[in-house]
Amino acid sequence: MTRPAAPLISVVLPVGDVAEFLPACLDTVLGPDPAGQAGLEVIAVDDASRDGSGGILDRRGGQDPRLRVIHLAENGGPGPARMRGLAEATGTYVWFVDPDDLLADGALVAVTAELTRGRPDVLLIDYLILGSSGQTRPSPGAALQAAPPGAAAPATLTLADRPALVDRTMTVWSKVFRREFLLGLGVCFPPGIHEDVPVSCAALLGAQRIALLDRICYLYRRRRRSFLATVSMDHFSIFSSYEQVFARLDAGAGPAAGAGVRAALFGRAIEHYSTVLASGLVPRRARRSFFRRMAADYRRYRPPGYRRPPGLRGLKFALIERDAYPAYMVLGPLNNARVAVTRARRPTIRTG
Repeated sequence: MTRPAAPLISVVLPVGDVAEFLPACLDTVLGPDPAGQAGLEVIAVDDASRDGSGGILDRRGGQDPRLRVIHLAENGGPGPARMRGLAEATGTYVWFVDPDDLLADGALVAVTAELTRGRPDVLLIDYLILGSSGQTRPSPGAALQAAPPGAAAPATLTLADRPALVDRTMTVWSKVFRREFLLGLGVCFPPGIHEDVPVSCAALLGAQRIALLDRICYLYRRRRRSFLATVSMDHFSIFSSYEQVFARLDAGAGPAAGAGVRAALFGRAIEHYSTVLASGLVPRRARRSFFRRMAADYRRYRPPGYRRPPGLRGLKFALIERDAYPAYMVLGPLNNARVAVTRARRPTIRTG
């Protein structure tokens, strides 16, 4: 008796109290025709949900053999839930999908074709930001995934070939990983928030073959009750996440540990810190301490010969370097207005 072939893609869903959104997510992942997606397995890890999410998974799993449900006794957050799903996955590739988001129509077909074509270590996909009204906005930096004008897109590249790819979102749902490659990196999702950063960066740094799919495959739902949208001291974990990244870079991890990549990662880290601070989600009493830590990391990780970017962004970096918190707080509204104008110029698309 022959054993069934391993699936090409394992989708891992870390499920924690998302009953409102979970059925729609499952519909887009599993699709209406199980026979049409035979190379797929879905591993849903119920992170001790209290809102009925576990029951939704069990009912759907009873109807679709591609869906396997694991129930955790205690809530550990999305990081440990993803690690459990990864340990159970058997696919050649693994895609960590957040259960309050959606896959775009045809996404799995397009991803399957790209994985088969280039056999990458990491596949980067494009996405839309989904608002509560049903409108979507393009992802920031989407042009980074497109081929240069007049040039053919390479099948694969490394981060050294295009360091600016670190300016794409530091999320794992925007990437599809070759499972054995990811396991070989020896990196784990830590508990808490900002847990995607060390895994995303380790994969980009270590990948010999990065493929870029210039197609909308994912709809990221921005919602107020998510972990990342809660005022909390937990946002200080962003510093430990990037500490892991720079430690890996210092160890010479992968083919991309060069000066251009280091400068790009440094700029990405400082911009990420400032975005977290500007979000208002760091408790007011702790914002001065958060900024002080930003300044310390700027001086600690700044590459030799680094040149600040031009304009308001460069001025922002200069104030961070000097730990000039009062002046930075004056500059903040100006920079926020610049960002708002840029976003307003992007087209919106209504879905559904």
